[in-house]
Amino acid sequence: QVQLVESGGGLVQAGGSLRLSCVASGRIFSTYYMGWFRQAPGKERAFVAAIRWNTGGTYYADSVKGRFTISRDNAKNTVYLQMNSLKPEDTAVYYCAAQGFPNAISVTRPEAYNYWGQGTQVTVSS
Repeated sequence: QVQLVESGGGLVQAGGSLRLSCVASGRIFSTYYMGWFRQAPGKERAFVAAIRWNTGGTYYADSVKGRFTISRDNAKNTVYLQMNSLKPEDTAVYYCAAQGFPNAISVTRPEAYNYWGQGTQVTVSS
C-alpha cells in the first residue's frame, strides 16, 4: 500500500504561481510512475503531468506544457507540481496518484494508477 498526501493548493490570481506537494509513504519502493490529475466541477478527471520515479522522465498534458513542471525528491518521497502563469481554466481539485507496478495503460489515464491522494483545491481568479 502507498499513502499519498497533497498540499499547497489555494486561491491565486490569474498569472500567479502555486506549488503543489505530494508526500508518499508506505511501499514507495515499488512505485513506478507518479502523476497529477485534476477535476473541475462537472468534468472528468484529467491528466496533468507524470514522472517516472526512478529515472525522472516526465510527461505533460498539452494544456500545461511550458507552464507546469513536475519534479520529485527521492530523499523526501515527495513529488511536486510547480504551476506558473495560472489561468482561470486551471481551477480544479488536483489529485496526486501513484502507479504501484508497471502496466500497459498509458500514464495519462487515471486507470493506470493504483493509489490516490485526497485532493487539494486550486482556484484561479480572473
